[in-house]
Amino acid sequence: MSPSRPVVLLTNDDGPPDSKESPYVLGLYHHLRNHLGWDVKVVLPSSQKSWIGKAYHIKEVTKGNYFYPREDGEGEILPYSRPLKNGELAEWILLDGTPATCANIALHNLFHDEIDLVISGPNLGRNTSSAFAMSSGTLGAAMSASLSKKRAIAISYGTVVHPTPSAYFEPAHELSCRIIKHLWDNWGKDDRGLRQGEVDLYSVNIPLIEDILSNEGLKICWTTMWRNSYSRLFKSISKSNDLSITAAGPDALDDTESVATSPSTNGGSQLLFKWAPEMAGLISPSLDSLPVGSDGWALHRGWVSVTPLRASFGEPDELLGRDPDNLVWKLKL
Repeated sequence: MSPSRPVVLLTNDDGPPDSKESPYVLGLYHHLRNHLGWDVKVVLPSSQKSWIGKAYHIKEVTKGNYFYPREDGEGEILPYSRPLKNGELAEWILLDGTPATCANIALHNLFHDEIDLVISGPNLGRNTSSAFAMSSGTLGAAMSASLSKKRAIAISYGTVVHPTPSAYFEPAHELSCRIIKHLWDNWGKDDRGLRQGEVDLYSVNIPLIEDILSNEGLKICWTTMWRNSYSRLFKSISKSNDLSITAAGPDALDDTESVATSPSTNGGSQLLFKWAPEMAGLISPSLDSLPVGSDGWALHRGWVSVTPLRASFGEPDELLGRDPDNLVWKLKL
């Protein structure tokens, strides 16, 4: 039986606390510890790692440092462990690796046989739909954990209002903890009785909208994943001087950063492309284009989506129940 007070690994893809790129991880950490009373270990990428999926570092040496956050999210970073000082919350670990790398190293090297549940997030931005979920470092860390036979929950906060009022943060963390605890206490079950204990991970998307402040709160519903597709993700800049890079997250503002490049040595036109995704169809689809019961449909209605997932690629049902002899290929020469 699962322990009522699990030891939790908290990771993300947005990196250590930062008001712009990682505004939520410290708040959820506080709620998991203080409101649920859970034992929380924290291993994060040392910098922002959005849109990296479930990639691992295999040729690079992954370097780690110890981080000692204070209430404001700032703190000393050191290559060695030391006792806590006054005002420091805990000892966290920052790895120069991907979110999936962080999850695997935490489970098998740093806290071997200690972790009961992995929580990845809260992500800055939604992770509804297959297009976002299959690219998400947040989902990638959770998938990495589930492939190590650990239960995992990916939490994402959908940004709807820019800038997001800070008053939404605490209600979002409180709601996240209620959902996390419910999933932990009832793993693999739902009111339809369809999951049969075969859930590897859950993807939870919470829209940060004004209704999160209401007495009724946000509606929560079981969902499936909206199967959608990308449009163009990169823009050619081979004939342009525009070398700025669009912010990474699906809900990010259109702020940019400059990237240095080298001029062509032979005078010809270079092949240059920058990250500049066309997101309109993914961020603002029409309601009638969204499958009823999908995560995109729920978020569009201002509801929380909870999507049960398996750690595998989806497969069509056409091969189920077929005669084995009919599964063998018979190619004509």
